[in-house]
Amino acid sequence: MTPPLTPRSWLFIPGDSEKKLGKADASGADALILDLEDSVAPERKAEARRLVRAHLAARPGARDPLLYVRVNPLDVSALEDLAAVMPGAPDGIMIPKTDGAEDVARLSNWLDAFEAAHGIEPGRTRILPVATETAKGALRLATFAEVPLPRLVGLTWGAEDLSAALGASTNLGPDGEWALTYRIARSNCLLAAKAAGVAAIDTLYVDFRDDAGLRAASSAAADEGFEGRIAIHPAQVAGINAAFAPSEAALAHARRVIEAFEANPGAGTVGLDGKMIDIPHLRQARHVLGLHDALAARAAAKTPHAQGA
Repeated sequence: MTPPLTPRSWLFIPGDSEKKLGKADASGADALILDLEDSVAPERKAEARRLVRAHLAARPGARDPLLYVRVNPLDVSALEDLAAVMPGAPDGIMIPKTDGAEDVARLSNWLDAFEAAHGIEPGRTRILPVATETAKGALRLATFAEVPLPRLVGLTWGAEDLSAALGASTNLGPDGEWALTYRIARSNCLLAAKAAGVAAIDTLYVDFRDDAGLRAASSAAADEGFEGRIAIHPAQVAGINAAFAPSEAALAHARRVIEAFEANPGAGTVGLDGKMIDIPHLRQARHVLGLHDALAARAAAKTPHAQGA
């Protein structure tokens, strides 16, 4: 059985840009995040809500890409955002600046009411928190694994708002990589997501012109266990999608692992290339092939069938 297909690329689209919204469907992203928060100036919030609501309404039913909406923080204007966009039945809500699982539970209660009011299937609207944008949130990531959160689809992290919350002048070290505080936040986000049984989504790669750097960083993130990445420009989508799909080398290795166990039925460990591999390697190999099959099925569903002559 193939695993649930987690979006690999999550592309931000400013909610007040009619031009960018109009081009979003062709981006190739697995999920779009229609933004009502940081990319929208205060005086443009009302227009952004109107445009996002119209964008959702024009795309009813099953969607590809998925359409998420990033609302403003819960204690700012999230309720106003939700009142505007929930009639369009978004696939999910991204919640910024969370302090822990209780914020997801609070949003979930609001979504219960909005779904009932608009005839939306109960529980349909998923939640993706940006879980490290406050110091409190970064310290309380474990709470996401401590309480049931049925709407929770994944966890992602952010460094820009966290550095602002800390009063830091930079979030990078002398080598240009994340400074220690942000490496800890990233690692804890990955651990918390896995403990909660949801997807771990890596944060954005700032330089959208550096395709080679994006692909290398995303491949490394995939090797660590992240399942997708935030994108801030359409040019980043192809690199992210490629990095979070199994490579030909990974597929070939997975097939050999499975073949080795099939040749030794009942064995808990087998030898392959001079190394001993065991059941966790078999499970990972099956996961790799399942992900490949799911991505292939998704691609086939998006490709128009040729018409007979």
